[in-house]
Amino acid sequence: MGNYLIGVDLGTAGTKAGIFNEEGKQLAGAYEESRLRHPRSGWVEQDMEDFYRSASLTIREVLEKSEVDPADIAAIAIDGQMSGIGTINKDWNAPTRYDNWLDIRCEPFIKHMNEEAGEEILQKAGAPPTYSHGPKILWWKENHPELFKNEIAKFVVPSCYVAGKMAGLKAEEAFIDYTYLHFTNLADNQKMEWDEELCQHFDIPVEKLPRIVEPWDIVGEVSRRAAEDFNLKAGTPIVAGAGDTTTTYLGAGIVEPGVIFDVAGTASAFASCTEEFSADVDYGTIMCTRSTIKGLWNPMAFINGGGLCLRWFRDEIADQERKEAEQLNLDPYDHLNQLAAEVPAGSNGLLFVPHFGGRVLPPQPNLRGSWVGLSWGQQKAALYRAILESIAYEYYYYFKIKQTLYPETDFQEVRVLGGGSRSDLWNQIKSDVLNIPYIRVVQEEPAILGGAIIAGYAVGIFEDLKGTAKQFVDKRQEYQPREEYSEFYQQYAETYINLIDNLENSYQALAGLSNQKAPQS
Repeated sequence: MGNYLIGVDLGTAGTKAGIFNEEGKQLAGAYEESRLRHPRSGWVEQDMEDFYRSASLTIREVLEKSEVDPADIAAIAIDGQMSGIGTINKDWNAPTRYDNWLDIRCEPFIKHMNEEAGEEILQKAGAPPTYSHGPKILWWKENHPELFKNEIAKFVVPSCYVAGKMAGLKAEEAFIDYTYLHFTNLADNQKMEWDEELCQHFDIPVEKLPRIVEPWDIVGEVSRRAAEDFNLKAGTPIVAGAGDTTTTYLGAGIVEPGVIFDVAGTASAFASCTEEFSADVDYGTIMCTRSTIKGLWNPMAFINGGGLCLRWFRDEIADQERKEAEQLNLDPYDHLNQLAAEVPAGSNGLLFVPHFGGRVLPPQPNLRGSWVGLSWGQQKAALYRAILESIAYEYYYYFKIKQTLYPETDFQEVRVLGGGSRSDLWNQIKSDVLNIPYIRVVQEEPAILGGAIIAGYAVGIFEDLKGTAKQFVDKRQEYQPREEYSEFYQQYAETYINLIDNLENSYQALAGLSNQKAPQS
């Protein structure tokens, strides 16, 4: 084997793969768009086999582009979506589709788990039940009892499904690495083991849950069949890897206490690095998640599809602006940012609620998106700016709680990456609202780089995860908070927090009305 490493990211929008050398340089990358299924309102599914197929296509492509001999691949690590769940039967086939993290059908079981043992789950797992494994498993158990009992051998995440199929694993060898445990709602995160009391309380057999491993554990080798599917050499080590958010932290060098991280992508995620586990019992908002690196934690919260609000606005409302951007040879988002930059801070008294699919943290599943404060004089640029500001206000709420949970941690800077990080306007808004410097990280595909670092560590190419991540990080433009803007925005952020609290009951009533059949004329 040589010293080349492959990282694969089974994301929501698509699958990415990259091949890296031992200096962390990406030699080739590939992307395959995902196919999301929406069989019913609120349901979002993916075929488990699509994950395997897309991983195969992208790995084949990076090998072809890079011209690296498959025999020189030292190891492969696969990361993937974290809070959704899939299944396998005894033959490693999928009896169900992947229950995506955007799927909201499990809402009744979120409420059930919180009412029955919410605080215990939070204290043990580090995160409250939300659109995560526990409520989703209960949905399958209650709605498809025969399938649950007779067909489902293990509940697995997409990365396990692909890695296990590549290695020809048996169902009893299914695994999950410890960076996913906060989303399971059934584990003791500090002990890194399934909690028998929680499993018994909700009547979930422990034997239907996979074994818990470390991210750098070698879970198998590329089988002869997979060697043909992926154009790899049989026997190439397959490493467990970690959740996609966690590998992104590693690839962006978020390995020192006090560093905050903003993933401005499909999900707007706001995380940090600390040295202690602290369950957010008072607010139920900040999930205490494990870092890839033992002894470090990544407290985080996220907006379910926050970045999708921008895409929705572009596709459904900004048709004229898209045409203008095309005429100007501009990206539509760049054009919208230019227009929004001309709108005063505060969007002329307009607030936006970015929770189109319900609020994840704290769990408020009935909340929905809206603009509040609309008036005749506001144009679309103000509506767009209000979306940008709303996500910053949500981060403001998260940040206040983090400062309470970790009073000894000196939060120094926010590193931002993802598609939204290219917006100078948005980065400056966030810096002003949070009153902290923002630094844009231009790391080339940090999720798959993080996976490659884990793979290299697993086979001895890298001696230290933390040191390697710090060595590879690439930081660029910095945005400093402006005092007058920070003071101004603080009032808006506090008003936003109060607004969210007051809207929940109204949206709960509206959700009930929307389920009624409308009269036919």
